[in-house]
Amino acid sequence: MDNALADLEHERSRLGRTSTAERVADILRDRIIEGFFEPGQRLSEESISEALGVSRNTLREAFRLLGHERLLDHRLNRGVFVRVLSAEDVADLYRVRRVLQGAAVRRRPTGAALAVIREAVADAERAAAADDWRAVGTANIRFHQALVTMNGSPRLDETMRQLLAELRLVFHVMENPRGFHEPFVERNRELLELIEAGRADEAATFLDAYLDHAEQLLVRAYDPSR
Repeated sequence: MDNALADLEHERSRLGRTSTAERVADILRDRIIEGFFEPGQRLSEESISEALGVSRNTLREAFRLLGHERLLDHRLNRGVFVRVLSAEDVADLYRVRRVLQGAAVRRRPTGAALAVIREAVADAERAAAADDWRAVGTANIRFHQALVTMNGSPRLDETMRQLLAELRLVFHVMENPRGFHEPFVERNRELLELIEAGRADEAATFLDAYLDHAEQLLVRAYDPSR
């Protein structure tokens, strides 16, 4: 928590004089996506409002917004906690991913989308070489967010961003982050190559198998008997 709070202090410039609960929610959501806050962790209203330099009321509204996004839980007389997801949540997240990403890889990507996808793949490969598996997870999330931008819909982009924040909470259940993330570093490179080659049908088939495998691994981590 201390490292996360120290990092939050650097985000004050994003708020400025016109700070809003939405901007605070954006910052906290980013920190969840980056793996700074873990499932079940209690978020200190006092510490976070001080770190960001915002009022308690502004922070409470940001917490409320993130609660609607299913990222935080408000527990009566206990405070606000990062949500703990279930195996059923995992299955539902992957249902949505198949719709959003399956449609995306069938479209011709823009140069801007390809640039972000390539950068995310390269970042994951560098992080893997440095044995930084949290950074690999973050790069992987950026990769999949960039895939959805190929749909050309800001609304779908926002939906995917919220979904991936939930998914990051799921990653914490993996006892061996390297064992989970490492195979997908190479798979992301393979998927990128199919997209670059304009082989949309093959990319869609590859993505289906990719998502099926990832879902199975995560669900099994919740319930080894599955």
